[in-house]
Amino acid sequence: MPDYDASFPAGTAVRIVAGERLRAFKTSWKYHNPLRDEQMGFAARTAVVVRVGYYHGGDPLYELAGIPGVWHEACLESA
Repeated sequence: MPDYDASFPAGTAVRIVAGERLRAFKTSWKYHNPLRDEQMGFAARTAVVVRVGYYHGGDPLYELAGIPGVWHEACLESA
């Protein structure tokens, strides 16, 4: 059974990683919930996690207040 454990629970302030890291993730990630082009403009922005969901393999997927899209944990860091 996968371990459903998020590093950033709802209510946590996070920062989206810097542009270079975000572009590298977008280019290399080939699986579920790819980043959309509209998300790239939010690099280095700070937001609060409003919801955490999980892909069936256990990957946490985040929704952020005021920022569109679904975010992978690799795209976020502590604020």
